[in-house]
Amino acid sequence: MTRLTQDSSALLARYADGPFRLEAALADLTEAQLDIAQSASTWTIRQIVHHVVDGDDLWQVCIKAALGNSDGVFSLQWYWDKPQDTWVEIWRYAERTIEPSLALFRLNRRHVVDLLQQIPDVWERHIRIQWPHRPEEPVTVRDVVEMQADHTLGHIDDIRLIRQTHGI
Repeated sequence: MTRLTQDSSALLARYADGPFRLEAALADLTEAQLDIAQSASTWTIRQIVHHVVDGDDLWQVCIKAALGNSDGVFSLQWYWDKPQDTWVEIWRYAERTIEPSLALFRLNRRHVVDLLQQIPDVWERHIRIQWPHRPEEPVTVRDVVEMQADHTLGHIDDIRLIRQTHGI
């Protein structure tokens, strides 16, 4: 097994494990505790969960587009046109239960992992992405999977910090 294959296997495992790690970070929290934030100006645990899952759902489309059309262009301009805090309000993160989002997260990741395991030369497939205020550039499936795996782990750390700060 080559180093790249080992790294790819580790990346895929880290990506696949995201939903389970998120659920472990939420273990034993009550509905009321989901509404605790690090400070008055930061997101609650509930809002973080919805943010992670919705972001993952959006980027899944990029992965599929890259797998199917390397000549295409992917853009989330409609999303990037508004600040993150606006989406938190528009999509009612504070009012929604987390169970449907967690179920979606598990199934989406399982779906993408299955897809990645079936397609040859999957990691270097790419699509051009139109970032806000930057020139268009190619992004590989590896880049997106790694970005989403890291994004999830970063927010799990946020949840752990909230729990530690508030003793929950």
